[in-house]
Formats: sequence, C-alpha cells, structure tokens
Amino acid sequence: MNGILLIAHAPLASALRQCVLHVFPDAQDAVVALDVQPNVPPEETLAQARMLLAQTARPQTLVVTDVFGATPCNVAQRLVDGVRTKLITGVNLPMLLRTVSYRHESLDALISRALIGATQGVMQVAVTAPQNQARRSTNDQDHRDHQQ
Repeated sequence: MNGILLIAHAPLASALRQCVLHVFPDAQDAVVALDVQPNVPPEETLAQARMLLAQTARPQTLVVTDVFGATPCNVAQRLVDGVRTKLITGVNLPMLLRTVSYRHESLDALISRALIGATQGVMQVAVTAPQNQARRSTNDQDHRDHQQ
C-alpha cells in the first residue's frame, strides 16, 4: 500500500491530514503531513521531509504539495526520486480523499486517480434562481434585484 506525504505551508498540511482522517480514520499510518513554517531554511525542511518519508516505511509514496514553485514544492522536488516517490502539486481535499481511497493501487494509477479527483472536485455550483429569492426591502436605495 502506498504512503501519502503532504508538504504544504503551515498549517495546511496538518489541516488536510485531519480532514482526510475524519473520513478515513484507518489511514492514520498511510498519510503524514509536514507543515512548512515561515523563516525555516529549505534545507531544514528537506531534512524533516526525509525523516517523515523514512518513517512511513512504505515501498512507494506519493508526495503532494500546495503551490508549484513555492518552498514546499521546491523541497519536495529535491525529495522525490521519480520511481519510489512521485510528486503532485496543487493539492485540494477532493484530490486527497480520492488518493486515500485508491492508495492500494500502483503509484502511477494513484497519480491518475489523484489528478481526476482534483479536477472533478472543482466545479461551479448553481444557486437558486433569482426569481425564487426574496425581494429586497422597499427601503433599500438600490432597487435592482441582483444577487450579492
């Protein structure tokens, strides 16, 4: 089974891990998080990431970061080897939930599942039609009925 290492700006990595464990409490050992603190040198963060990766003791690990080009991603790029560990950036909760759901699949399949979860989890949601909404107070100076 694959491990999942979250590396993100503090406190995002820990917060996302807690959300995942809320849904999948059995994933406690499979999902680890590293919150990148401000003013901590990247070399120190990389050392912490290496320790966490070693502690997971998984044959393969998917490393997930928040923003491409930022310190968490730069550290992760130095961490992954492209074979036993692979990297995805732009983490969101739907991506993680899908990743944890399919963590038993091969690392390449897991990446595909993660990317699908990330993109399908972002969508515009329709709101109630304006004709079904209560009208504004007649004391309102702006008499246009638009949504706020």
